[in-house]
Amino acid sequence: MKNKYQELIKGLSDKDLLFHLYMTQLILLVLTFILGIILFDHFSFLQAIDFSNSRFLLIGFLAGLAVVFTDIFLMKWLPSSYYDDGGLNDRIFKRRSVLHIAWIAAVVALSEELLFRGVIQTKVGLILASLIFAIVHYRYLFNWFLFSNIVIISFLIGFIYDWTGNLAVTIMMHFTIDFLLGLYIKFRRTIDVGEKEGILHE
Repeated sequence: MKNKYQELIKGLSDKDLLFHLYMTQLILLVLTFILGIILFDHFSFLQAIDFSNSRFLLIGFLAGLAVVFTDIFLMKWLPSSYYDDGGLNDRIFKRRSVLHIAWIAAVVALSEELLFRGVIQTKVGLILASLIFAIVHYRYLFNWFLFSNIVIISFLIGFIYDWTGNLAVTIMMHFTIDFLLGLYIKFRRTIDVGEKEGILHE
């Protein structure tokens, strides 16, 4: 199954990958809308979004930054196979502009947090919502480390939502993680080459 999935991804152009990415997020938003009608009165889960308190920026950004620094540290020290997702993230972010990476991060953060934290976690709780979130990120199922990683991050985001009760915090956190890791992927080769050249010149 893993080989078939990787062959499918390799057969898609970068344009096709972006199309599928945006379509996936659109499906999540439609699902959020449908479940919002069925499970909530007047989309009451949206009341959990509070941008008026600037603390959402600070908490969300710092929590996201902590995840990113931890991930980059582990990328440096663990075998590269631990972070092998079949090259999908590289293809999504490597050739995108910084503005486009920010847009992708914003769309993904908004659609996924509305559904997984705003709707699903509100109704079924942290544990089940986190597991569903991890399983939906299908490509990580083929790598035990990436799957464990996404489960832990999902639990962390869900815990912060339970703690703050504010979806704006988790949207900011999710955006920070995706945006900064997207930038890291975009500029990683340049950074790695610079580091190697620095070592050679010492």
